[in-house]
Amino acid sequence: MEKSWAPSNSTDPLVRAFPSRLAGDVKRVLALVPDGTCAPANPFQVEVEGETVTIPLRIDRNEPDADVVGSLSDVQQVVLHCLYSRHSDGRVRQRHLEQIVKLDEAWVVPFVVQLVGEYVVEILEAIYGGLPGLRVQDSVQRRLYGDFIVRNPAFFARTERRVVSYWSWHYRWKYQEFGTYPGSSLAEALRAAASEQAGAPWPRHTPPPSVDTGGTTA
Repeated sequence: MEKSWAPSNSTDPLVRAFPSRLAGDVKRVLALVPDGTCAPANPFQVEVEGETVTIPLRIDRNEPDADVVGSLSDVQQVVLHCLYSRHSDGRVRQRHLEQIVKLDEAWVVPFVVQLVGEYVVEILEAIYGGLPGLRVQDSVQRRLYGDFIVRNPAFFARTERRVVSYWSWHYRWKYQEFGTYPGSSLAEALRAAASEQAGAPWPRHTPPPSVDTGGTTA
């Protein structure tokens, strides 16, 4: 019989995926969602609201029933959607991403940006469509995402390199030039947001949109 992985709420590492002020809401969500069969995988650390949070790359918990989701507060539902944007099934990730991508909350931003460096092109399209403010100067979205990148430059540089790698390995047959790949448009918009927030051009770790490349930068 497969053993479930269910730490107490006080020790669950998923609590550390959010700023400490949300700990009570996160614990409420974790008390209601199904247990996983293994610990959250490959966590990464970023700064959010002046705190270091530790977000898993993947979780394996089944989705809760609709009545469970409906019993949560608005903030708790956002926490749940953020957590399930880490799911091992790409369709589940996309479904929950679509519930959070338009929200102007600093603690949601890293869950969205991390998905920019993944391989599911439909997710990239959903992010680009859900963040129209990235292309608007002085918008709330541009400020939030630009501030996150300025605070986490190494994380964004790694994300950019992953965008190039996934294009080169999985999508070059469809998007022969990197600039036509949805991940390229996202990287450009996010870099512009960071440049605006920093007050100076932000370093580039992808080819310029008009330039094709014969390899990968990752």
